[in-house]
Amino acid sequence: MSLLAHLSVEELGHLLQTMERSLQVDSHYALFNWLHKDVQRLIPHEVVIAAWGDFSLGLVCHDVVSSLEGFRTRSFSDTTLQPFTSWLFDRWMGHRFQPFINEAFTDSALQSLEGESTIQTFQDMKTGLVHGIKDQRGRHDCLYVLLTDNELPDKRKTLESLRFLLPYIDASFRQISHLPGQYYGQPRDIPSSGNEAEDTDGSNNAAVEELSARELEIMAWVRKGKTNSEIGTILDISAFTVKNHMQRILKKLDVLNRAQAVAMMDSYRHPSPRK
Repeated sequence: MSLLAHLSVEELGHLLQTMERSLQVDSHYALFNWLHKDVQRLIPHEVVIAAWGDFSLGLVCHDVVSSLEGFRTRSFSDTTLQPFTSWLFDRWMGHRFQPFINEAFTDSALQSLEGESTIQTFQDMKTGLVHGIKDQRGRHDCLYVLLTDNELPDKRKTLESLRFLLPYIDASFRQISHLPGQYYGQPRDIPSSGNEAEDTDGSNNAAVEELSARELEIMAWVRKGKTNSEIGTILDISAFTVKNHMQRILKKLDVLNRAQAVAMMDSYRHPSPRK
């Protein structure tokens, strides 16, 4: 089915307008308005969940954009949403990376969510539209889940609209800054103790100190910008072995990518002064 062949002149005009306005998104407020005014007319939804990171390691961050009370990014921790979005990510892979509609959420998919009202809201959502972008280079995959409590009048057309607009939705999310706690794998749900610098340095130091001598050696070369293949040649091991070490390093440091791992190493080497 070709989306453009099934749109009226008015709908085509709105589609082009939606694409153009996506370039103007520069804040969370602008993102909310664009999703719930422009995108809403093509893809009905009440909630948009964006999940990104390394799903194979369970290192995933989330943004939640919604008009519903209690459904915001700050309403959930990444650890709470991760089992739910990972379940949908696996289903998306099972659909061969094509957009699909999920019309029921099992109890097992929702068991990590906190609070009866939250679970009930998810259960009330009749439709979940799911699509993502598989990052073959950096393994920084992105999944987008659009939830609605209404029946879709034309499911095939809505899926095609999602397929067509996903690059623009993805770009819009990438154009806004992270919220506090979405850097270096720091969870949002840790309450402030009044000694943030001390707490952060301590947790970073403990994580770095878990690295083995070989992992520290690899990170020393990563800090110099070496690729897995180059590090393998230097250390006389295969690039595949270096890749496996890197996956363990990212998991131990609780970060999403090499840049964040280097930043954590730097914070360990140059900790913030304690007050």
